Amino acid sequence: MFRRISIFWIIMVFVVLNTSAQLKYSTTNAAAITYYKKAGAFLDRQDKANAIQQLQSALAADENFAEAHVQLADLQKSLQQNKDAITHYRKALDLSPELSRSIYLKLGELEVNNGEYDQAKIHLEKYITYANLTPENRFYARKLIADADFSIVAIKNPVSFKPINLGPEINSANDEYMPVSAADDNTLIFTRKIQNNEDFYKSVRFNNQWGAATYLSKFINTSEYNEGAQSLSQDGKYLFFTGCNRPDGMGRCDIYVTQRKGDDWGKPFNLGAPVNSSGWESQPSISADGHTLYFVSNRKGGYGGYDIWKCRLTDKGWAEPENLGPNINTPYDEQSPYIHPDDSTLYFCSNGWPGLGNKDLFVSRINKAGKWQKPENLGYPVNTCGDENGMSISTSGGFAYFASNTLNGYGGFDIYMFELPEKSKPHSVTYVKGSIVDATTKKPIEANVEIVDLVTNTPVYQNTSSATSGDFLVPLVTGRNYGLTIIKNGYLFASENFSLTKGEAHKPFHIEVPLNTIEIGRSAILKNIFFDVNRYDLRPESQSALQYLIDFMAMNPTVSIEIAGYTDNSGNDAMNQMLSANRAKSVYQYLINHGVKTDKLQFKGYGKNDPVAPNTTEDGKAKNRRTEFRITAK
Repeated sequence: MFRRISIFWIIMVFVVLNTSAQLKYSTTNAAAITYYKKAGAFLDRQDKANAIQQLQSALAADENFAEAHVQLADLQKSLQQNKDAITHYRKALDLSPELSRSIYLKLGELEVNNGEYDQAKIHLEKYITYANLTPENRFYARKLIADADFSIVAIKNPVSFKPINLGPEINSANDEYMPVSAADDNTLIFTRKIQNNEDFYKSVRFNNQWGAATYLSKFINTSEYNEGAQSLSQDGKYLFFTGCNRPDGMGRCDIYVTQRKGDDWGKPFNLGAPVNSSGWESQPSISADGHTLYFVSNRKGGYGGYDIWKCRLTDKGWAEPENLGPNINTPYDEQSPYIHPDDSTLYFCSNGWPGLGNKDLFVSRINKAGKWQKPENLGYPVNTCGDENGMSISTSGGFAYFASNTLNGYGGFDIYMFELPEKSKPHSVTYVKGSIVDATTKKPIEANVEIVDLVTNTPVYQNTSSATSGDFLVPLVTGRNYGLTIIKNGYLFASENFSLTKGEAHKPFHIEVPLNTIEIGRSAILKNIFFDVNRYDLRPESQSALQYLIDFMAMNPTVSIEIAGYTDNSGNDAMNQMLSANRAKSVYQYLINHGVKTDKLQFKGYGKNDPVAPNTTEDGKAKNRRTEFRITAK
């Protein structure tokens, strides 16, 4: 009897356990449950494909099996099959609204990233009504609600967006992306991906037509590693780029730099610490003066995810990186920085600031206190619910280059350009493009090129012209006055100035600079020596030009010079003679006061004599009002 009772209770316990095992599901269909359990076993082995098949069989057996819908949606979400995942999450909530509160967050996230903002708000606002949510999840849900709110308004207020494909010379059936240009916007370097290998290609524009893209360089591109996420210096001479898993790397991805050598490029080298670390450094963007490098890193000290950092180049090398702070970086990801040549407008992508889903493009500007302001979304349809990133801006600020695989192109990602919305444009920038030659032989010269802000007397550009062509290219932000000086040992230095303080847009400057060797009787105009009208007191903006002359005398200790002053033909000849002499004397006295020996100097005023231009126009008269230095002994 005892034995029979024991067997009875064992059977009853098994029935109860089996019944409760079935009751924990929203279905009683034995076949559906079996398929569901098999899916779980496949997931334990990380076999997603077979798990999906089992879940689909479970739903075929019972389409109202809520847990199977959730499990299948989770898998599809992990595989970025977002539309299918949305369908199954919604079905699960229709069947069992309180099945799991996490469904509302996962579904709302997918709906934002799929552009279904009204539905996303409903599900996300339901989610935050639950008690005991983690602070991180509640914060994320509110962030997604802000995305939905922003997007609903943005779509009702679209900005102008008319993308233009750059054509078959640049785009192909492969992926082309990450375009960057030099200051004159006539050289474009981009990444092309062929059979999972990324390399750099270049196209040159002539007569407003892009030429066929060519392989950039065997010294940069490799078959073993991927090269990408590059930044071209504005003069086109330096290429900063990302290299990953290289033998000389410090972390998974590092930043490298290479210099143009004639028509080719030199061997890249790793920037090393402190720019690179054991973390992930990528997506460099170099400032116009070459002294500040912006890049992306997940190093310690950030705000979460990937942040944008900057490093300044000092006399001792790269300084410690600085995080751009909470007005740029968020707990999520900020990437693809592009610092415009105006040096005060930063473009980047982020999924942390309010946007239309996934990553959007943003612009931030430096205020008068030198702080980055909170970024502005570039708006719809520049931004969409897809990923937008990797944008660069023309020097003029009128156009942006970007890559897309959602427009009708030549295959994969293609490179496009579009006119920036007015509110998203940077400050106006132009450039000076020149070539330096020997005045006698007309052969190109490699010389030092220096540009100074004449108001602050601080350098904004210091580099050398090309050794093979003598060319140089420098962006100039409007609203300032600049002094250009060309220096070469054994030659008289040459100078020029560019006044960009007027409000109108300025055309680029194209100049040829002939340098004269140091010979007795040869002279050079000091174009950055300034006086007020009918006065001979040196203005403060003359300081940098005077320092170049002091340095010239120190570099050439055997040379003696005459400072010569000239006027135009306006007014009394005697007064002009006196004014020109006094101006020459002011320069002479400044040099003496700053250590130049008196036996190396003399001065003389020439009045209206020896004009270099007709005195019939204001421009001609301005050229005749000048200060020169002339070699009297060497």
